[in-house]
Amino acid sequence: MKELTKTYAPKEFEDRIYATWCEKGYFTPDPASKAPTFSIVIPPPNVTGQLHMGHALDDTLQDILVRYKRMQGFNTLWVPGTDHAGIATQIKVEEQLRVNEGITRYDLGREKFLERVWDWKRQYGSRIISQLKKLGTSCDWTRERFTMDEGCSRAVKEVFVSLYEKGLIYRGNRIINWCPHCKTALSDAEVEYEEQAGHFWHIRYPIKGEDGYVEIATTRPETMFGDTAVAVNPEDEKTRHLIGKTLILPLVGREIPVIADDYVEIGFGTGCVKITPAHDPNDFLVGQRHGLEQIKVMNDDATMNRFAGKYEGMDRYACRKALIADLEAEGYLLSTEPHSHNVGTCYRCGTTVEPLTSDQWFVKMGPMIEPSLDAVRSGAIRFIPERFTRNYTVWMENLHDWCISRQLWWGHRIPAFYCDECGELTVTKEESAVCPKCGKPMRQESDVLDTWFSSALWPFSVMGWPDETEDLKKYYPTSTLVTGYDIISFWVSRMIFSGLEHTGKAPFSTVLIHGLVRDAQGRKMSKSLGNGIDPLEMIDKYGADALRFALATGNAPGNDMRFSDEKIEAARNFANKLWNASRFVLMNLTDDDMDLTLPRAEEMAAEDKWIVSRFNRLTRSVCENLNNYEIGVALSEIYDFTWDTFCDWYIELAKSRLYDKESEGASVARRTLLWCLTGILKLLHPYMPFITEEIFTALPHEGESIMISFYPDYDEHLLFAREEEEMERVISTIRAVRNRRAEMNVPPSRKANLIVITPYPETFRRATPFFEKLASAETLTVVDSYDGEGAVKIVTDSATVAIPMGDLVDLEKERARMEAERAKVLAEIDRIERKLANEGFVSKAPAAVVEGERAKLEKYRLTLSQLETALANL
Repeated sequence: MKELTKTYAPKEFEDRIYATWCEKGYFTPDPASKAPTFSIVIPPPNVTGQLHMGHALDDTLQDILVRYKRMQGFNTLWVPGTDHAGIATQIKVEEQLRVNEGITRYDLGREKFLERVWDWKRQYGSRIISQLKKLGTSCDWTRERFTMDEGCSRAVKEVFVSLYEKGLIYRGNRIINWCPHCKTALSDAEVEYEEQAGHFWHIRYPIKGEDGYVEIATTRPETMFGDTAVAVNPEDEKTRHLIGKTLILPLVGREIPVIADDYVEIGFGTGCVKITPAHDPNDFLVGQRHGLEQIKVMNDDATMNRFAGKYEGMDRYACRKALIADLEAEGYLLSTEPHSHNVGTCYRCGTTVEPLTSDQWFVKMGPMIEPSLDAVRSGAIRFIPERFTRNYTVWMENLHDWCISRQLWWGHRIPAFYCDECGELTVTKEESAVCPKCGKPMRQESDVLDTWFSSALWPFSVMGWPDETEDLKKYYPTSTLVTGYDIISFWVSRMIFSGLEHTGKAPFSTVLIHGLVRDAQGRKMSKSLGNGIDPLEMIDKYGADALRFALATGNAPGNDMRFSDEKIEAARNFANKLWNASRFVLMNLTDDDMDLTLPRAEEMAAEDKWIVSRFNRLTRSVCENLNNYEIGVALSEIYDFTWDTFCDWYIELAKSRLYDKESEGASVARRTLLWCLTGILKLLHPYMPFITEEIFTALPHEGESIMISFYPDYDEHLLFAREEEEMERVISTIRAVRNRRAEMNVPPSRKANLIVITPYPETFRRATPFFEKLASAETLTVVDSYDGEGAVKIVTDSATVAIPMGDLVDLEKERARMEAERAKVLAEIDRIERKLANEGFVSKAPAAVVEGERAKLEKYRLTLSQLETALANL
């Protein structure tokens, strides 16, 4: 046994304990183990990242599950790693070059720039890993991966070539989401929509050879330079007469046809829709159906190009302003109306996305959608909570082909090669290529793959795929994915269809969804609000265990949670309570108390059997809740048992026996205390690994570490229902007596005689010492009936307790005290009533002051009523 310090000081042991776990290799599974496996892959944080509360929640939940399963005897693997984060990392390094050296990536060239990015990754990339370790995560660091390491890069090439050869990857000119700031294409999942105030501009398009015109309404007039038709619905009585006519594009003078297409909704707007195939996804489809020309009117930075005529070189919004002024001056602008609409923005920088046509690489999603939906419908993959199945299903059912090329330098370079001599295209896993047609060296595609392309392969690429490795055989498919609801479309869906397509297996069986961490007011944490909480600061101030406890407390799958100082302070208080209780147990143990087994049933007193039985029931409930991913509910049960049942009741009940250290009863009490405390530590370990390890190794214990000990199991032989009922009767009665004494302001030092009328006389006679110690009883007498006058009566479901009033208070002194207090209250009531009757005060004082006085008056009136009731009772 070793001593615990007087106060709980996590800084003194958390780093030391983590280093020991790593040195001993506890996080690495035994490759020879025949035990059932439980495996998780970490959602890889960006290499640019710094630990935030979202990471802390996500990784705490994963670690709780991993530690729980490890203690249950599973062969447990948790694979860590980081994501190369294409856009984010490139922007970070480009900014560093601009600020420190005044140069751009183009000044360096591709190869030199990539060398700088790798240097940056080596310098800063491990920062978030060290921060995850501070949190206590029990990942197998010997298997740490990076989405651009050699193995993951090989898997990416294998998948790209395989999909290309199956005809599921193609290069085409299609409408895509373009970020003018990041200057790259974005997938649909990378576009975030926000409500923006805009306008509908109603513009007159003249009909060629007639005096009439067609009215067009648009929110993006600057795209009109790319109009190649106006569409009407062929079933619309109002507009179908226009079909086949020719219109003159305002200010431009180019002729465009009126076409018939049922894309146009009858009764909506003017019934005539401008078609700009190069700048709108719906118009693009209309254009394909009708063979319309695609005229792209913007450059990559969203400035206007030569097709915009005199507006060439202007930013899209400056062009819009100038164009509207010119349309109005020329008589083409009919009206302007305010209009709020959803606008797509870049998830990375917030810039408004521009839909435009571009030559890009795409994954053909059609053949992969149905198998991915079937995996969830059949129950092979289960979302928790189940309601998120709908989010996934709706996304998959409306999925377009995935644009996977990005106009960046940092990332997995697309393994496609072009021949500049003959135009041949080759896709290969090799580092270079020679044209199979003309024999000339080929030029590699300059674009890189979407970051999510490699992330989609994460569950099997980290296991060594495409090789049939031992890890892949043993740990894939993985067991559970823990992630936020905000990346179901970004990541979860892509891992599912990638796993099914390339391994023939779903990548995991369970997806545990958690919500966002919000501030105490329920607001999303953001830099603009200044309400972000740094988890590392919380760890430094309160300890990692307190942070983990606070994040798990009240956590319900799929729901957002609020985080506050009060919450983590409560967690720290719980750690203090556990620490002090453990110190008490240690101080009472003797050198002979090395027997870690529970005393025999015939040796135990009723209170021992009660705590053992209650702990046994707790074990069953905690395991059931953890198995159902009700992590917050399980913690709440452990908390209540530890604080209330064990610390506040059992320790107090056992104290009278502990004082006689040599007695048999004291030995039984010590062994029961040790057994129960050890069990609590084991139940709590997945949530608070550091404090439980520190206390466990201070107590008499078996094994090297609590984290490789066995999680408590429910044992039907440890149920003592009769003793549970007996002790619950006693405890509820003691609690009722204490509550009544507190209501009457009776100090604990004032002893009172208790007269008990109960159908359980022996139970209460045996419990006399508990009432003397915990309910300030002078004596306890069990009687059949009691008619004494002037006694306080306390009724519970198992007893009626009568206490002579004279035992509780000096009646004359109490009456005098209460009369004096009543006089003071009456004086205050009179003063406030006169104040509120004064019109000058009510009309001139601030409303808040007047309301405050009224609230005080109500409070004093309530106090008066309570005093008068108490005096009457007296």
